[in-house]
Amino acid sequence: MNTNHRKPKVFKRREPKSTRQINADIILEEDRTRRTVDPEKTRKRTLQRAVNLLAAKPRSIGELRDRLSEKEWATPEAVEAALDKLKEHKYLDDAQFAESFAASRVRQKPMGRSRVAMDLTRKKIDRETAAQALDKVFDETPESDLLDEAITRYTRTKGAPTDRAAQKRLYDYLMRRGFSYDLIANRVRAANEVTEDDETV
Repeated sequence: MNTNHRKPKVFKRREPKSTRQINADIILEEDRTRRTVDPEKTRKRTLQRAVNLLAAKPRSIGELRDRLSEKEWATPEAVEAALDKLKEHKYLDDAQFAESFAASRVRQKPMGRSRVAMDLTRKKIDRETAAQALDKVFDETPESDLLDEAITRYTRTKGAPTDRAAQKRLYDYLMRRGFSYDLIANRVRAANEVTEDDETV
């Protein structure tokens, strides 16, 4: 009688991976994938995407860099190479973009310098470039003229302010449009004086 008994196999339970381990595995796999991608193909693909994005609408250098970097396959080197190529051929120019954007904004709706400056910051235009563009645009179209236009448009639909509450609403509206407090105060005060003179006639 065979008394030798086979010992049953013992299967070690695999512990589930932690979130940190899983993320580390994913990053490692992504690194391996990037190393196997042809750098020249990546540069060409990134440049083509940059051209397509610019064809859709004008963009600043910072905006385009962010959009190109969204793709996992776009390496930092390929992104910068695409930007350099477009700058070399004058398809990317932050000074020109900032001036064109600022001029377009004040043409669409009358607004003050601070509002346009805020919009340029959102477009990733640096402070110095933005200031130069704003100086040129507001030299051609003075902020006071834009304020007068904004007041005219407001009163055309809302009517002239006849009490403190209405006057505050006008102030708030003009402040949101980016005009300075002092400029607003002078214009609204002058408008009120004209209204009072008309009423006494």
